[in-house]
Parts: sequence; structure tokens; C-alpha cells
Amino acid sequence: MLRWVEALEDGLFRKSRTLAPPWGPILRQIRYPVAIIRDWITGEINVQAMSLAYTTLLSLAPLLVFIFSVLKGFGARDDLRIVVFEFFRPMGSQAAQLTGNVMQYAENLRGGIAGSIGFALLLYSVTTTVQKIEASFNFVWRVLTPRNFARRFSGYLSVMIGGPALIAAILGLLSSVQQGPIARWTGTMAPAVPYALVTLVFAFMYSLIPNTRVKPFAAMVGALAAGITWALVSQLFAAFILYSSQMLAVYTGFAVVLTALIWIYLNWLILLLGAQLAFYVQYPQYLRHGQESVELTGSAREQVAFSVAILLARNERGKNFWTSNTLASALDIPSTALAPVLGCLERAGLLVATPKEYFMLSRDPVNIYLFELLDAVRLQQPGRLLVTVHADALATNTICEIESAMRQQLGQRTLEGLSASNSHRVE
Repeated sequence: MLRWVEALEDGLFRKSRTLAPPWGPILRQIRYPVAIIRDWITGEINVQAMSLAYTTLLSLAPLLVFIFSVLKGFGARDDLRIVVFEFFRPMGSQAAQLTGNVMQYAENLRGGIAGSIGFALLLYSVTTTVQKIEASFNFVWRVLTPRNFARRFSGYLSVMIGGPALIAAILGLLSSVQQGPIARWTGTMAPAVPYALVTLVFAFMYSLIPNTRVKPFAAMVGALAAGITWALVSQLFAAFILYSSQMLAVYTGFAVVLTALIWIYLNWLILLLGAQLAFYVQYPQYLRHGQESVELTGSAREQVAFSVAILLARNERGKNFWTSNTLASALDIPSTALAPVLGCLERAGLLVATPKEYFMLSRDPVNIYLFELLDAVRLQQPGRLLVTVHADALATNTICEIESAMRQQLGQRTLEGLSASNSHRVE
């Protein structure tokens, strides 16, 4: 990277934190759109959006079949056509044709699914689609550990049933309002209703899909920005379709598929960029490095290992529950940088993870010696592949002397004594 670009980034993302008004607050707000544009151009969000667009195109009919079945129980199955049409509305004259084709295909597929095998295949298709969406959101939120099977099943089930139920409730509410005394007011607000629904759906997804705690304010900021962007892009896309009809005519029957694929990709791109903004709002310290991997130095890894052990030792007395995400937030480091340290501590037998993904010490803090924590991050292999270094004998002997001196300095000090000391308190 050019030095002047690095200097600009350093001034915008680092020096602006302490810059006084009037430019300080302005530059601190400018950081967010600049970071989003940078991640869009240079990051992997484009790849994630393309992958989701391809997955959506393949699983669109099974998803609609499943939603059909859920909405039927709420008495709102026929209203799904309205939702599908609103989604394809920016495609202009092709929206009605594409909506009809999709709905007819979903009806045919629904009629062809019979027996336990057909239902199992349907459930598998829907589950893998939601799993792919979760993986993309976890990528944006720097979450390496997905939900376990029990939480994944319950979470996916709530999304797959709660989503259509929310759609049915909103459509029913709109239908009743249009027949009520405030119908005239709602008539004037009708053009904004689809955009408001999109914003609500975005906020719902930002809050529930990532395997981490998303603050409501961050989710709402990301949803509002994504909703406004979606409204603008839908208008631009509709204009593009209108004024490029001759170009699309060259593709004849493929034009519908091509434009649908592009529109689905743009929807996922907007959704993921909104999630990226929500992440930055919640964790502004990551604005500088974006999606770049963060690696800890050897000294930082040792400090993280001791800090994690201290927090978990106090957890035994305070009965607070720590996950990898809450630990990363408390230590102000990305989950991707914390994961190797947690892996080393687990392999050393110092930590255990509960079925609910809470971390606990494997034994009482009084029986955990400080040199064990040090050895865990210094001698344990973070990954599965072990590389043996054929070092020079003089270098090996020197390192052994250093490790021996550290062990002698630590002596028999335990985690219990360290965590109880106010002078070493980590907040």
C-alpha cells in the first residue's frame, strides 16, 4: 500500500479519535462510510453475497414451500404472493411474470412433496440455506465458533417459523388498518410501507442470526442504513431495467433469470454491508483493520491467557457466564484472535466448554499454577498440524534457560492468589 494512503488511513481511523471539534466529530463519523466502502471494494463481502445469491436461487422454491406451509397455519398463505411481488417490483414489467413463475413452481413442488422422504429433503434444503446465511453473518461479525447442534436446531426452527409468522402478522395488521378509520392516512404512507418492512426484517436478522450478542442500537443503525440503501438501489435498478430493455432483449428468455440473479445479489450485498455497519457501530475499534486478520504477539497471547484465567476464576465466585464472544469483548480483541488462545488452554486441560458454550476452569483455581498457563500458550500447538523446528543446539539451550528462569520466578504461585489480588485486577 502507498505510504500516503497509509498516512490518510492512520489519520482518519486513529488520530481522529482524540481530535478536538469541529473536525474531530466529523471525521469520526466519516470513518464508518469509508470503512464500509473499503470493505465492499477490497473485502470478501462481495464473495459472500455472490455465494448467498447462488444459494438463494437454488433454494428459493423449497423456502417458499416451507413458508407456504407455515403461513397456511396462520391463514395468510395467499398473502405470500404480495411479499414475493414486492421483492421483485424493481424488475419492472418482469416482476409479475417472475412472481407468477416462482409461485407456480413452488405450488407444483409443494404438491410433489409427499411422504417422510420428501419432507426430509425439504427440511434439509431449508436448513442448509439458513446455515449458509448464519455462516455469512458470523464472518461479518468475526465469529469463528458456530452454534452447537442443539442451539442451531432451535434457532433455525425459530427463524423459519417466526419469520413467516411475522410476515403473516404484519400483513394481517396492514389489512385491518386499511379498513379502519385511519385508512386515509395509511394510504398516503403506502409507498413507504415496503421499505419499513424491509428495515424491520433487516433488524430482525441482525439481532438473531449472528452467534453473538448484538446490541439493539447497533442492529437498528445497520438496519436503517441498509433499508435506506435498499430503497435507493431498488429505484436505480428499476430505472436501469426500464432504460435497458433493448439490451436485455438480446438475452431473450434468459433476461428474467439474469436480472433476478443480479437483484438477489444486490439484496444480499446490501444486507451484509448493513451487518458490517452494525458491527462497526458496536465495535468501533475494528474500523481501522476491517476484515484483515488480527494476530497477537507472543507477549499479548500470554497476557490474554492470564486475563481469561483470571476472569474465569472470578466467575466461580460471581456466577457470571463467559463465552468466547463475551471474553473477546471484555478484552477488547477480535474473537478470531482470542480463539487460538482458548484452544491452547483447552488442549492443556485448563479450560472446558459446557454444552451451552460457556467456558469454565477445569479445576479449582488453587490447583492451577501460573507456569501452567504460561506453558499452555508457549508450548501448545494452536492448530492440528505440528511443525518440528530443527533448531541449533545453542538456540535450544538458551530458550531452555529462559523457560527455567521463568518457572523459577513463578514458583508455586497459583491462579487463586493472582485472581484475588486487587493489584492485578483486570476490568
